[in-house]
Amino acid sequence: MKLESNVPSGPLEEKWSRHLKDLKLVAPNNKRKYKVIVVGTGLAGASAASSLAELGYEVSTFCIQDSARRAHSIAAQGGINAAKNYPNDGDSVWRLFYDTIKGGDYRSREANVYRLAQNSNSIIDQAVAQGVPFAREYGGLLDNRSFGGAQVSRTFYARGQTGQQLLLGAYQSMMRQVHAGNIKNYPRHEMLDLVVIDGKARGIITRNLVDGSINRWQADAVVLCTGGYGNVFYLSTNAKNSNVTAAWRCHKRGAAFANPCMVQIHPTCIPVSGDYQSKLTLMSESLRNDGRVWVPRDPEDSRKPNDIPEEDRYYYLEEKYPSFGNLVPRDVASRNAKMVTDDGMGVGETGLAVYLDFRDAIKREGKEAIAAKYGNLFDMYQNITDDNPYETPMRIFPAVHYTMGGLWVDYNLMSNIPGLFVAGEANFSDHGANRLGASALMQGLSDGYFIVPYTIGNYLADVDLTKVTTEHDAFSEAASSSSETLDKLLSVNGDKTVVEFHRELGKIMWDKVGISRSKEGLEEAIEEIRALRDEFYENVRVPGDATYYNKYLEFAHRVADFFELAELMAVDALDRDESCGCHLREEYQTEEGEALRNDDEFSYVSAWEYGGVNGKLNTTLHKEPLEFEFVELKQRSYK
Repeated sequence: MKLESNVPSGPLEEKWSRHLKDLKLVAPNNKRKYKVIVVGTGLAGASAASSLAELGYEVSTFCIQDSARRAHSIAAQGGINAAKNYPNDGDSVWRLFYDTIKGGDYRSREANVYRLAQNSNSIIDQAVAQGVPFAREYGGLLDNRSFGGAQVSRTFYARGQTGQQLLLGAYQSMMRQVHAGNIKNYPRHEMLDLVVIDGKARGIITRNLVDGSINRWQADAVVLCTGGYGNVFYLSTNAKNSNVTAAWRCHKRGAAFANPCMVQIHPTCIPVSGDYQSKLTLMSESLRNDGRVWVPRDPEDSRKPNDIPEEDRYYYLEEKYPSFGNLVPRDVASRNAKMVTDDGMGVGETGLAVYLDFRDAIKREGKEAIAAKYGNLFDMYQNITDDNPYETPMRIFPAVHYTMGGLWVDYNLMSNIPGLFVAGEANFSDHGANRLGASALMQGLSDGYFIVPYTIGNYLADVDLTKVTTEHDAFSEAASSSSETLDKLLSVNGDKTVVEFHRELGKIMWDKVGISRSKEGLEEAIEEIRALRDEFYENVRVPGDATYYNKYLEFAHRVADFFELAELMAVDALDRDESCGCHLREEYQTEEGEALRNDDEFSYVSAWEYGGVNGKLNTTLHKEPLEFEFVELKQRSYK
């Protein structure tokens, strides 16, 4: 396996513009001759599909929901970054680039991150043109607020519904092309396999989730935009439909999986409330602009939060990180929440929570001003917990939220399988070991609107594609393999439900591959995952059959892929003898409990090649060295 990053030469500021100049083009009258499949229609998928169709390609889109409006992108709350510097507080493309590189603990490509920062301003202009109702300040300019990991206000927002509003903009663009006949849209279809012919991606296999039929789809290029894999932990902030199956099946066909252990734990979520809870709810990081995080200084203090005076409150982020305070990056905030609860200072019935308190902000700005910023988030919190956050502090605790790892891609967002492009959270490219808040929406739209439409043309203009149909042997083999996988799951007829197995897998992952990891814990996790996977294939019960709408079967084959992914995540975490960003190995910490990187040995992207499963996952590590020409690698500090 060769990993060529294809990063252009030249000054950092000119790499993307030079690359655009050198990209090969497909003439308008020839674009209609090419078929492009886009899998997933969230922000990255909808923006890519609409842009490619607008250019003239024949586009087909596939999503597991009944509408693209149900994509998990809709759940993003707090905002989207851009370097427009409207507040005139010193922001710039360079500063956004640097904050993102630093926030990712120097484990991402410089060129990719700088391009993301460059594209950020165009994303805002695009969204405004589509009618996205961003908040505005009194002078009419778009308003900004702060997010963790930055000392400037660069986050554009639409109250606590930014993801929803941006997705509706991309969705409208996509549906315009659907109605124009330029996109064929296939909802409730799940991708089960990638078809590779002569070493190139030439189509996919899907299952119609309504009637159970297995379908074949041919194309000249495939764009995968299927999101992240956080649901491997069972409990996460992701929608229950979010899964790794499409990406994992591409991995099994030869696509490298990069940095799988790098998983973001979001510090601001509603705590777990019971053993049978199926998912967790995110409270936007934007709340940390005005909310102050604290716990009682005395672990035995049982008073109600409003009865605890200021001198008895431990504002641990403000005391430890005075330069950033409550706006430290997510990995730092999550790790510190774990530390204070491990020390017995947690609050609530379980002791696994800390307070997020808006008392001072309400006193300073007034209830109406706070409601204007966060009202829908406060309403959501009260509906779930039956507590009024205007009157009593929120209780929050870290939860799995985002995955920085994903399929490996080069500078053009193409995987090591020619013709397979990967956009948004499904690829690994921009966030390193920790994603700064308000960067997910930025990356998805940058990839979909401003990168893939250019780079896919460069590929198609230069590739020799033989004419194939869905009757090709490769399509038959992939379709047959997909059917056999489903039949295997249905034939076990055991005693345990899919949910029971998934919950047990999630507990292993959270306990031993969660906020912090250790060599001993990871070795135990690998063995426990293998044993549980063996039991899964011997004792899972999947009722019904494959010829109709069957949610049990749908979830079973997703969990089957999670078992293999979980082992790879633990193997990757065990291999990386360092702490960086969200990957904290307990053996590698500074005296103050901060992540301790090992740049000499681990300044690379871990790209894993699939080799099958025979009792254990057979996989080979390939390394893409990370070279830093324009930033100095140093210990992150937010103090």
